Amino acid sequence: MIQDVLAYFDETTEEYVRRRHRELQAQGLVNAAIFEQIEADLKYRAVAPPELTLRQLRRIVYG
Repeated sequence: MIQDVLAYFDETTEEYVRRRHRELQAQGLVNAAIFEQIEADLKYRAVAPPELTLRQLRRIVYG
């Protein structure tokens, strides 16, 4: 359990975005909704990253 918490906080923004994209995609959401959800989620991380645009989020996932 503690290791799960530590792993969560060690996750980079890029890793978080990619993981969250996969999770939301598996739930059947389309990319437009996925990237909006990720953008909203990032504001509530323990250490919020600088604000990323939808285009920046897409580049993280798709390169």
